[in-house]
Amino acid sequence: MADYIIRSMETEDYDKVKALWMTIHGFGIRSIDDSREGVERFLKRNPGISVVAELDGEVVGAILCGHDGRRGCLYHVCVREDHRRCGIGKAMVVHCMQALQKEQINKVSLIAFQVNDIGNAFWHEIGWTEREDLNYYDFTLNEKNITEFNK
Repeated sequence: MADYIIRSMETEDYDKVKALWMTIHGFGIRSIDDSREGVERFLKRNPGISVVAELDGEVVGAILCGHDGRRGCLYHVCVREDHRRCGIGKAMVVHCMQALQKEQINKVSLIAFQVNDIGNAFWHEIGWTEREDLNYYDFTLNEKNITEFNK
C-alpha cells in the first residue's frame, strides 16, 4: 500500500477536495452548502473532525464530518476511483469516528443514495447497519419555501 496520509481537513483543502468531488460519478454537489463559504462554515463549526487522504500532496479521499452535540454525521464520503480498495475509506471513517468520540458523540449516521451501489457495498462491508425503519425528510430553507410553509 502506498504511503497515504490521513489528516484533518482544513479550509485550505477546499479547492483540492472540490476537484475530487467533481470526479466522482453521481456525486451530488449543492451550490450553497458545498461552496467554499459553506464548507468553511461547516469546518469552523466542527473543527478537526472532517478528514482528507493525501498521496504525494494530492487529495485522493475526503469526508465532511460533523455533529449536533448528540449524533455525528458523515457527508460526501469519497475516494478517487483509482485509489479505492486500498483501505483509505475505512481509515478516513475511523479517523472521523475517533474524532467524534473525543467530542463525546456516541452515534454516527450517514445518507447514501440507493443507486450508489459502490458506496452502499462499502458501508455494508465495513459493518454499518442500513436503517429501514425510518423515513428521511428535508426542507430547503429559502424565502419562497418558508413563506409558503408559513401560510
